[in-house]
Amino acid sequence: MLTPSGARRSRWALSFADLLLLLLGFFVMLQAGGQRRDAMLAQVRQQFGGRAMAQATEIAASELFVPGEALLTPLGEARLTRVAQRFAGDQGRLEISSQGSDPGRQRFDSWDLAAARLGAVARALKDRGVDRHRIVLRGLDQLDGAAGKGQVIRILPAQ
Repeated sequence: MLTPSGARRSRWALSFADLLLLLLGFFVMLQAGGQRRDAMLAQVRQQFGGRAMAQATEIAASELFVPGEALLTPLGEARLTRVAQRFAGDQGRLEISSQGSDPGRQRFDSWDLAAARLGAVARALKDRGVDRHRIVLRGLDQLDGAAGKGQVIRILPAQ
């Protein structure tokens, strides 16, 4: 037979175990999210009353660049002009990252091409009115998220 103090101790242990299982489940979901991590975190933040995270702009590198190069096409320049107009008036950081690799590369290896393309996007945004101090280059993720998607340039307004 449990005494009142024994019941209190077991109630505390049960609550603590519930908390640990919730945290474990959250981190498993976070890890399993992979490429969709930011979207999942925004939804979790919204559920707990936080403000929604800004949506990232994802553009396939094939829509911006000459194949296998870090040279913007006229359509790519026009697309980045629209992106720059969208973010030029904001005050927060813009994080630019690269995901995936371009199978059509010839002159560069995948790291050099991805880095050169990130630099080209950053310069294009700066030349179109985005303050250079707001632009942060985040990194190169070589894993292709969706099969056949190739390299994707991601522009995310940071909170």
